Amino acid sequence: MAVPPAMAAPYAAMVIDARTGEVLHSRNADTRLHPASLTKMMTLYVAFEAIERGEISLDTKVHISKKAASEVPSKLGLRAGSRIELRYLIRASAVKSANDAATAIGEAISGSEAAFARRMNRTAKALGMTKTTFKNAHGLTESGHLSTARDMTTLGRRLFYDYPEYYNLFSRRSTDAGIASVNNTNRRLLNAYRGADGIKTGYTRAAGFNLVASAERGNERIIATVFGGRSTATRNARVAELLDMGFNRAPSRVAVRKPAPPRYDNLPDETAPAGAAGKTIRLVTAVKRSDRPTSRPGAEPDPMLLAMKQEIQDAVADANAAALASAAEQTEAQPVEVTKNATVIVDAPKPVARPTQVAVASIQPEVVADPVVEIVSRLSSSGGRHYGINVGRYGSRHAAEKVLLKTALMEMASLDGSIRKIIQRSGGFDANFMGLTEETADLACRRLAARGTECQTLGPS
Repeated sequence: MAVPPAMAAPYAAMVIDARTGEVLHSRNADTRLHPASLTKMMTLYVAFEAIERGEISLDTKVHISKKAASEVPSKLGLRAGSRIELRYLIRASAVKSANDAATAIGEAISGSEAAFARRMNRTAKALGMTKTTFKNAHGLTESGHLSTARDMTTLGRRLFYDYPEYYNLFSRRSTDAGIASVNNTNRRLLNAYRGADGIKTGYTRAAGFNLVASAERGNERIIATVFGGRSTATRNARVAELLDMGFNRAPSRVAVRKPAPPRYDNLPDETAPAGAAGKTIRLVTAVKRSDRPTSRPGAEPDPMLLAMKQEIQDAVADANAAALASAAEQTEAQPVEVTKNATVIVDAPKPVARPTQVAVASIQPEVVADPVVEIVSRLSSSGGRHYGINVGRYGSRHAAEKVLLKTALMEMASLDGSIRKIIQRSGGFDANFMGLTEETADLACRRLAARGTECQTLGPS
């Protein structure tokens, strides 16, 4: 099979046996070029990772910003101020290659597209994509936003093996994207090439016509990548030739060697707010929850207070379980450190220490001497933490406490080290997080707003 000749535009190609990662053909595979919408493969990889870690869910209603709504085509047609479930944004990005949907995904997960791009770059390093730099979530041409055929082929293989439950998205000829039904930008190759089931197209004037394609025949799976095609038709023809080459060269039977899980423990957390210090959290694999102690003889506790106490214990147990599950996926036998504004160390089983950072309601009736009630006090050692955020006003202290706890567990990254306070006012009980920097307070509010949680920043008093 002849190797495709060079094109007028910068051309690069790579063919691998997806089962082993073995390179079957390459040409200019390490030349840094514009990836165009192949970028969205990383946007989707990070989204799948965030869902798996419990940072966001497919049902989360994402707030659409003016920036996302104003992205140029290809786009879904999202309106600023509207809300749409994350699952539809994922479908639109994977199938239609919608730029507005990709930007909305990045903002929902990281608070801003710039912060999301930093997370994309950190993930790329963890996957071994050594020559890729992302500047945005959609792939529109931007100075320094570059990748290679080798790195994008690596990412295509990772999507197949790391998140097989989502891989079928890339083979859908059309899909429901919430506000519209959209067609696949890769449907011509999917319809024309036997065994093709993905993955992603890309085009800009600077990049030309790009494509990462995967096909399976029998026990064999081949991934081929082309950068710099002159048109959709010629690009698809080149990719078909490369896939044929791959099937001809690949052995019929070979042991599958799946890629190892990405390693983040030796990488800086580029998603953390500026100046945020890491914190070591020691997790245990022993008992996660103890039974509620019995009441003292002759004392009947308030049922409402007991219910609130149990809700807090359940929430803390769920948070510990989620953290343990995330850490366990990083290694099967060895301890591992996972950094996300924190270093996580998994220990051998040991008794659970008495919680010191969560204050639960007392069984005895509370005497309020001061309308400001501090629920958890964890003073920060860094300066400039004179800002806070408000997450709503509620009719009872119990309701405010519940919202504070759930919000703290949902947004641990930016609220770590803050002080949870309830302030009683004439209209109800304000639920506040205090002791934040101005930047951290703004980031926390943007991330919470993207998840549909009411939030406003509070300046120094």
